[in-house]
Amino acid sequence: MSQKTVSLVLGSGAARGHAHIGVINAIEEQGYKVVSISGCSIGAIIGGVYLCGKLPQYQKWAEQLDRLNVLKLLDMAVLMGGYIRGDRYFQFIEQLIGDEVRIEDLKLPFTAIGVDILSQKEFWFQKGLLLPAMRASSAVPSIVNPVQVGQRVYVDGGVLNPLPIIPTISAGADYIIAVDLNGPAQQPEQATFIEPEKESSEWWQGVKDFFGRVKAEAEEDVEPETRYNTQSWGRIQTINMMFEAMQESLTQYKVAGYPPDLLISIPKDACSFYEFWRSKELIDLGYEITTQALGQFNNKERQHYSFPSGL
Repeated sequence: MSQKTVSLVLGSGAARGHAHIGVINAIEEQGYKVVSISGCSIGAIIGGVYLCGKLPQYQKWAEQLDRLNVLKLLDMAVLMGGYIRGDRYFQFIEQLIGDEVRIEDLKLPFTAIGVDILSQKEFWFQKGLLLPAMRASSAVPSIVNPVQVGQRVYVDGGVLNPLPIIPTISAGADYIIAVDLNGPAQQPEQATFIEPEKESSEWWQGVKDFFGRVKAEAEEDVEPETRYNTQSWGRIQTINMMFEAMQESLTQYKVAGYPPDLLISIPKDACSFYEFWRSKELIDLGYEITTQALGQFNNKERQHYSFPSGL
């Protein structure tokens, strides 16, 4: 039997995106051949690194991250359209893949999704330099600086298309496998509203809240606040929860419009958007979920293509 081919769709979801690494590892282990990748935000980053042949090195680096390492990667940019510039993180990516790799020169078709904020339209990066495309696709509004490429200004593709299935259709793969990072919570619970304390109206207060929280978690061995404790939310957390709600709704719309052959769902409460120090846990989770999903999928395929008895 010939090797089955896969077009891979890697969705947006910040730190949860490291689950994509485990997904890819499981897909390759199961003997599937990836023939195209479409990615949004962290999905575009992981997909681009994979197509450059550097995913093992990236995985090794990600699994060694701790809270202090993540804190060191954060570079504030209060007066430049976002809280974080992202320069330090992408300096590592540049060291890994170089700054001259072009999308059209990759070994497989690749699409990174961004949003042209001036024209308010979705944009597909399918040619040009890879590194700026990855940065543009992952510029979360109000958190990470917008990215200018040429005369256009881009923000995170998740604003309009967090799970870009359509760009993969033309590859003609046997299957389209999409990875949703905003799946149902692992243990749904009732969220109790607690009136938050009055916050300062200045952005700077939000910055201090955010970096203070990350610093405290980095210096002390404490569990992160529960996502349902609104009293612990700062401005960044509130923006993130709103962004996640929007992405979840958009993802459902995209899947309904063109259902993939297999949808791999990573629970949205697997980690918070900035908990990159939990990378190994997320990689393992992506691997486990994908292995189980492919096992069920393969059983259904074998039943569907089984010959009548006696042949």
